[in-house]
Amino acid sequence: MNFENTVLHKTTVVIFLFLLMLAAWVCGQLIVDDNDLHFPVMIQTSTSCQTTAINNTNELIVFTQSKKIAKLLTRSLCADNVVTKQYGSVIGYWGDRTADSLEFIGKGIADLILAKNNIMAAFKAESTYNYQPVVGFSNYTAFFISSKEKPRLTKQYFLDKRIGLLDYPTSRSGHILPKQTFKKLDINLANLKITYASSHNELRDLLADGKVDIIASFWKESDTVRFSKNYRTPLSNNIVGTHWYLKMQQNNTDLLCAIQSHLLNMSKDQTLHYYQNVHPYWNCNTRSVSYIKGHSDE
Repeated sequence: MNFENTVLHKTTVVIFLFLLMLAAWVCGQLIVDDNDLHFPVMIQTSTSCQTTAINNTNELIVFTQSKKIAKLLTRSLCADNVVTKQYGSVIGYWGDRTADSLEFIGKGIADLILAKNNIMAAFKAESTYNYQPVVGFSNYTAFFISSKEKPRLTKQYFLDKRIGLLDYPTSRSGHILPKQTFKKLDINLANLKITYASSHNELRDLLADGKVDIIASFWKESDTVRFSKNYRTPLSNNIVGTHWYLKMQQNNTDLLCAIQSHLLNMSKDQTLHYYQNVHPYWNCNTRSVSYIKGHSDE
């Protein structure tokens, strides 16, 4: 009899607790309006605008590594007469990781994209999606950069150094070229103290904070604030610069020339000298649009 009373008591307690939780849930649903729940976007990676062709559902998709450039170019293209005749909106995406570029190039998502020619070649994007170069930036030099001394290209020098590299196998200055240098010096990577970073800016922070002794990267004018030009050693000269590519699945030369004009004008307003020094790939000042031959990076 005591056993039955005990079971009945426990069952009653469990049922009571269940009903209490159910009542609390119902009250919560009545008090809180689902429409009032708004979760802010923590990481925004795109911007968009509408052209005057509001009934046109076609979208012009742009991708670049810079949020600032993506926003400027998107707004500029939305106001262009040629773009308005063909598209109802322009969407600009940005992402500073190589993986982001691989996603947009590999699947042919972007109509207009800023990318390296070696990544384009790896995906055969020019033949698969007919991406054509519109404008290109100057060739550049890759360096080993230190904060306290000029790096020496010897095996013994690197063995006791903490080295910062970029964690993307497609990066020439931050990954490919330094590893090629180590191979030439007959250095086993397993014997090196390598720290991998997700971006060139993170590499610079690691060096400035004393967490590594040397990084492999390109040189920016702003680097003189934190580092000395005397403490850099070139790895390779004349590395082909990045290009803006347009997906030309149709012979859409009006759009090509309009975009080239916007890119050239936008380069004049850039603060970094590297991004001011841009050259066009197409002659749009003649009746028949033609490719400009003789580019050194082709």
